[in-house]
Amino acid sequence: MPKPFFLKFYIEYIGIFLFIGFLVFFTLASRYAFLSPANIRTLLKLIPEFGIVAVAVGLLMISGEIDLSVSSTIPSCAYVFSLLFMAGMNVFLIVSVVLGLGLFIGLINGVITVRARIPSFMTTLGTMMLLRGILYAHSGMLTIAMRRYLVDEPLLVQFFTGEVAGVPVQFLWFILIALIFGIVLHFHKLGWWIYATGGNKEAARAMGIKTDLVKTICFMLVGLLCALSAIMQIVRVEAFHVVLGNLYDLQAIAACVIGGASLFGGIGGMPGFVWGSAIIPMVQNGIVFLPVPVAGTTAFVGIVIVFFALLNTFIERRIARR
Repeated sequence: MPKPFFLKFYIEYIGIFLFIGFLVFFTLASRYAFLSPANIRTLLKLIPEFGIVAVAVGLLMISGEIDLSVSSTIPSCAYVFSLLFMAGMNVFLIVSVVLGLGLFIGLINGVITVRARIPSFMTTLGTMMLLRGILYAHSGMLTIAMRRYLVDEPLLVQFFTGEVAGVPVQFLWFILIALIFGIVLHFHKLGWWIYATGGNKEAARAMGIKTDLVKTICFMLVGLLCALSAIMQIVRVEAFHVVLGNLYDLQAIAACVIGGASLFGGIGGMPGFVWGSAIIPMVQNGIVFLPVPVAGTTAFVGIVIVFFALLNTFIERRIARR
């Protein structure tokens, strides 16, 4: 059944209007400092590191699940990256191992959730605490300076945090990943399976869709892109600390909800996720120019989750009555 017009409009375009609204607000409130070339370059580096995680979380939410382990997966992958780098391992192997670790964490989350039939909220809450505990204990919560190691790997730095024609590579990575995920979600049968799994799992099973496999794949994609984001962040800041990716889990959920995702699955779209994932870092950056505590960003995220959850629920109920 085709989506009602107002739902399709909301999913695909509400994020654009919100993005433009915040852009105008911060531009005027900061007396145009927000649109300075230096700040725009900063945004083009910050948005992708968060956005590539958020679009994967969006796919997972469409499948009917959530992942709270994101904020522990990112620093865990970054820590392993740092240890292997200091051990002198080949750079290609380091990247492969870190990406593989992200996939493995996602696989564990997926398998436990679908095999044990427990809510993903509980599964990923458990893995979040487990990873965080291991990370804190092993690292001693110490900062690891990586500059002296990265200076000998210019190709790695250029590949993940360099520039192409003045545009940060991170932004190009984000656009590429969003395009690939968008094509899969909207034009490939796997995308249709994801929508069907999140919309009505039992009906999807009756149609022959392997819903457990679909959910597990989505969990693994989240883990993979968390690992990629971890590499980008540690190469950009040239140091490891346990706060890398802090609050990305809840912020990613908020970004996807802004983008039209339902907390109950089956609804959402890549255009909305892209715009939603751009709004959170933009607000965090814009608050710096205002006489408001930076911690106000957390309050904003909380308001966003509640408001858009209510809005999504209202729209879904309207649909159910049609």
